[in-house]
Amino acid sequence: MERRTFLRAAVAGGGSMAFGFTLWSEALAYPAQTGPSPYGPLQAADANGIQLPQGFTSRVIARSTQTVPGTNYVWHSAPDGGACYADGTGWIYVSNAEMSAPAGGASAVRFSSTGQVTGAYSILTGTNRNCAGGDTPWGTWLSCEEVDLGYVYETDPFGVNPAVRRPAMGRFKHEAAACDPDRKVVYLTEDESNGCFYRFVPTTWGDLSSGTLQVLREVNGVLSWANVPDPDGSPTRTRRQVSGAKVFNGGEGAYYRNGTCFFTTKGDNRVWAYNAVDNTIAIAYDDNLTSNPPLTGVDNITGASVGDLYVAEDGGNMEICVITPTDVVAPFLRITGQSSSEICGVAFNPAGNRLYFSSQRGTTGSSSGGITYEVTGPFRTSL
Repeated sequence: MERRTFLRAAVAGGGSMAFGFTLWSEALAYPAQTGPSPYGPLQAADANGIQLPQGFTSRVIARSTQTVPGTNYVWHSAPDGGACYADGTGWIYVSNAEMSAPAGGASAVRFSSTGQVTGAYSILTGTNRNCAGGDTPWGTWLSCEEVDLGYVYETDPFGVNPAVRRPAMGRFKHEAAACDPDRKVVYLTEDESNGCFYRFVPTTWGDLSSGTLQVLREVNGVLSWANVPDPDGSPTRTRRQVSGAKVFNGGEGAYYRNGTCFFTTKGDNRVWAYNAVDNTIAIAYDDNLTSNPPLTGVDNITGASVGDLYVAEDGGNMEICVITPTDVVAPFLRITGQSSSEICGVAFNPAGNRLYFSSQRGTTGSSSGGITYEVTGPFRTSL
């Protein structure tokens, strides 16, 4: 039986127990199903080649290897993970460079309260394939190296303090990080076909220089966290050090809110929901568990204050899809004419009315062709 058919039959016949998972009451509708977008259908592509719902507009913020308009700073190639930070009445958008060393690193663009670009600068240089990462409650950007024995670097979005390597957070093929201020831990994904889901427990919250790296285990359907004996990953890689470590197929983006860490796996096109309150996990989306799945190539993820999740595609048909709190999944936007690229770095500005993201290879299909965009429009603030 094909995997799609088997899983659909399992869901219909046994609910969560068919997967060996325990779902909490708020998530009984998981996994999300294909349905109409709360923003309506996509319109014809605009001048930037982006299909958007009615009322939304796009603009190009920066292009790789070119000067950011309004500044003298040359934007990095292969833009990837990103986040926004409040800067007085304005804000800052940071973006990783998924380039091999020494071209890896991260850059930032500063905006005024009206959205005008007022500056651009580097916040990390000389590192190796900085893919995704995550923001922290204390206003730093965690830039993660997506290489074997890669590091996490803590950087300053404001460009004042130098970046610091954080080896206590483990050496592995890092992808994303998501801070949980309630339990005072940082969740970490691993981009391996047999990767794990980790959490870092700092000795002191707000200081990532020391702490304990743990990995999620599943034994007889029960989840637990176990210490990783050697976070440096040598000679035995971190994902192989703990018996019963739960395996995930290609960890990608991560986003935490209200007791749940949502994270994605590209190998099976899933969005997972780890409930940190109850220590349970569920499949929030699986392209095999809905008809005509709009979301494939599952990658970066972020969320809006209203509860919507926004998930970017690596491949697929170059869409950012929305998953609503009522478990409906639908396209929010589509980039046309860039089938050899991927969408990265989805992030909202602090007000939640501007969405930033990059097409990593743009229209050229090469790292030097990256394009970073902004979408403005009537993002919903209530359900």
